[in-house]
Parts: sequence; structure tokens; C-alpha cells
Amino acid sequence: MSLKVLEIIAPRSETDAIEAVTAAPEIVDWWRTPPLEDERFSTHIMVTPEHVQTTLDGLQKILDRCAGARIIIHSIETTLPQIEAKTPAEDQKPSHDASLSREELFEAVDRSGRITQTYLLLTALSAIVAAIGMIENSVAAVIGAMVIAPLLGPNLALALGTTLGDIDLSRRAILANLAGLGLAIGLAFIISFLVEPHTSAQLLERTEISYGALILALASGAAAVLSLSTGAAAGLVGVMVAVALMPPAVALGLFLGWGDTTHAAQTALLLLINVTAINLSAKLVLVLRGVSPRRWPEKSRAKQSSRWSFAFWGISFFITIALIYLAKH
Repeated sequence: MSLKVLEIIAPRSETDAIEAVTAAPEIVDWWRTPPLEDERFSTHIMVTPEHVQTTLDGLQKILDRCAGARIIIHSIETTLPQIEAKTPAEDQKPSHDASLSREELFEAVDRSGRITQTYLLLTALSAIVAAIGMIENSVAAVIGAMVIAPLLGPNLALALGTTLGDIDLSRRAILANLAGLGLAIGLAFIISFLVEPHTSAQLLERTEISYGALILALASGAAAVLSLSTGAAAGLVGVMVAVALMPPAVALGLFLGWGDTTHAAQTALLLLINVTAINLSAKLVLVLRGVSPRRWPEKSRAKQSSRWSFAFWGISFFITIALIYLAKH
């Protein structure tokens, strides 16, 4: 069982408040170090991952009234003797699987959802490799491009930003998504002038509009959130998301450069379908897992943000279904 230690550094006046949090039944163990040089105490609280958020919410009430307090989250590989998992009581609501806290989720997606030099460089390299792979009909090259494509972070950041009502996070995520996809399309457009127009199996595959593509994108978005929140193999799921986004974007740029408007329209539709489905399912999973702000004013803003987000992606989803139907008939 993976455990976490929440370390809170606070003045002596907060001793009773911290001990009240440690009295909760979900606390595995806790200890306090001698006072620091500035007379603050460091208290370590060991807790199971599924109870990290509840414990953090209790400790953050101390941060609200104490400017000198700080909370640090430590991950533990193992502890001896091993902690046996407790059997939940019959009237106790089942908790989610071991997952990251709201704060850990924010920290993870905030780093990967920004426009940075590394993000742009990896996107550019991925787009170039994907373009060459599709032109040469090389499946291995296309897969390699997906491995380095950093498109997972901005989409998760957008889903989390709208779930928490964080306007700044949502804005950065939207800009990062636009920059990444725009860069991929632009580079593919330039590459199209260096090669003769032609179609390969890899390129034609990105012009096929089907409900299967929609289902794949829905699964990608849901798997991305689950992998991030549970600490699973996010890298592999990132490849799954990149498969749904990078090849259509690159194919769109190539077809536009070659003047093939019919295939360009088809790849643009596939890209729209994938973007919509990934964001809708990612947003839905976050809400179902109970991710929300702690304070009431933030909760109110998050609810409003979620309504607008669900409305936008929901309408877009039904539009894409209609477009798929029209494309197939």
C-alpha cells in the first residue's frame, strides 16, 4: 500500500489545531520534530493516498489564518513494518482508488500545460518525424513521433482548469494547445513544398471519418485523467492522446500545402472530433472523481465554469456526431 506523509510547518500556537487533524481515524501515524530556529514546529502525518485530500483540506484551514505555515507532501516507497489495509465499515462510503490530491494534480498539469521552449521543440520534432513517417508510409516513424509529442499536458490542464474554475490555468492550456497544433500544422505545410504531392496508407488513414475514431478519442481522454490521478503509466497514455492529435494535424498541413482541399477537410474534421472527445471525456472523469475547489467562492466559480465547459464540449460533441453521419452518407 503506497503511503504519503504530509509535513506541516506551523507556529506553536497551531499545535492543538494540528493534533485535532491527527486524531482522525484515517491517520496511520504522526510525529513531531523539535522546534525549529524560528520556533515553528514540523509535524509529519502519515496517511493513505485515498485520504490525502481530506487531511489536506483540514490542514489548509491552518494556512488560511497563519501566514507562517507551510505544507509539504512526501511520497513514500515503503515503510516497515508494513501497514495493513483496513477493511471499510459497512456504512462507510467506498473511496476512489489511490489518487493524487487536488494540489498534486494542479502542480503536475500546470508544469506540462505551459508554452515552453522544450514544449515547442518536442512538438516541432514530433511533427517533422510524423510528416516524414506518413510521407514514407513508415509506421515505426509515426509511432516514434507519438512517443515524443507533448500534447497530453495542455489537454489535461484545460480539463482541470475548467473543473477548478481556474481562468489562468485554462487560458494557458488553450494557448499551449493552439500553439502546439498550430506549430505542427505549420511545419507540415512547409514540408509539403519539399516533396511531391502523393498519398500513402498512413496519410489516407487520417482521412477516414468514423465513430471508431470518436470512441478512441473518448477513451484516450478518460485514460489520460485516470493515469495522471492514480499515478499510472502516464507516458503510455500520452502516446495514446498524441496518436489522436498529432497525425491528423500533420496530415492537415501536408494536404493544405498540396492544395488537396478534400482530404484536408477530412483530416480537419478528424482533428476536431478528437480534440472534442478527448476534452469532454477528460472533463467528465475529473468531475466524476470529485475533483473540486475547497473554498465555497471557488466552488461557485468552478460550477459555473464546468457548466460552460460541458455546454461547449457537449454541443461540439453532438455536432461532430452529425458531421460523422454526413461524412459517411
